[in-house]
Amino acid sequence: MQYKKQTPGVHPYKKFGEELAKDQLPGLLFLFGEEQYLADWASSAVKDRYVDPVCREMDLSVLDGTVLTFDVLQACCETLPMLSEKRVVEVRDFPPLAGEKSKTFSEKDEEDLLRYLKAFPDTCILMFTGRKGDKRRKLYKTLASEGGCYDFTPLDEKLLKAFIQKRLKNSGKTASPAVLSRFIALSGYCGTEKHEDYTLYNLENDLRKLIACCDGPEIETIHVDEVVAETLEVNAFALTDALSQDRKDEAFRLLHNILSTGEEVYRLLGLICSQLEIMLCVKEMEADGLTIGEMASRLGAHEFRVKKALQMSNRCTLKALRSNLSRAYRVDEDIKTGFLDSRLAMEMLIAEISVR
Repeated sequence: MQYKKQTPGVHPYKKFGEELAKDQLPGLLFLFGEEQYLADWASSAVKDRYVDPVCREMDLSVLDGTVLTFDVLQACCETLPMLSEKRVVEVRDFPPLAGEKSKTFSEKDEEDLLRYLKAFPDTCILMFTGRKGDKRRKLYKTLASEGGCYDFTPLDEKLLKAFIQKRLKNSGKTASPAVLSRFIALSGYCGTEKHEDYTLYNLENDLRKLIACCDGPEIETIHVDEVVAETLEVNAFALTDALSQDRKDEAFRLLHNILSTGEEVYRLLGLICSQLEIMLCVKEMEADGLTIGEMASRLGAHEFRVKKALQMSNRCTLKALRSNLSRAYRVDEDIKTGFLDSRLAMEMLIAEISVR
């Protein structure tokens, strides 16, 4: 089981926001990272802050980095702003910054660019944006030393709560800490069960649905459950919960409902294994005298999930938990090797799981 490690220091999202608010952003920027929502937010914030809406077509240039030449880039940056505070030039998906070769930007062009960046005009903001950055490249290091590079990784729980609360406030809604924690936990954004395809774009979409389904000013647990009830993560969680209560009929019903939607068995089994792992871990940690908070910290999981896992694990013996996890691993191997049909293998797993 892989536990999420917290990245030390100030998150780029917070750092960027503070520098923007204080008008301390450098003239050279590289905005990239796994959390593209934040990179897109940052680039939009720069344009809104420094480019006058009336002169947007004249004072803003958005260039395709895959076909960019040095002469075009330099000409755009040297053009003086009309009425805006700064001219902004955005270069999207520039191959050299991602450690890739460019058909239109030679090594000589890159050397010219490096020299140009060290004497960059203060009338312009040059902003590179993309999904990944090669921190070993000289160009990256130059941007970092002469300007600022912001690697937007996923938000931790504290920043995520602030992110959600701000959007709720702007929509005239409120939510208690418990409701916020439930929404975050069930979304799967934080913790060990976060999937790469669930980003802040997905979370904000769920947040919009949550706001829309709430008629009053306060969002409650029932609204959260209505919004996230159909996600695979939640259904897998409900299936494991049913098994911990030895309710095989409910577990089989949930399994068939999940599979009927076309969900991949591999992903479902992975979620069940993850939940069984957490249940076993918290059972052992409780025996060692750890608190809920200490368990959550060690597991890199949300406290809500730890509490629920502890409730489920307390219905099972330690021997049963170990045996159940071993069965789940064996089923995973049987499916991958083709020894058993995936649907049959899942049905056998549910039939074999016990609480004693």
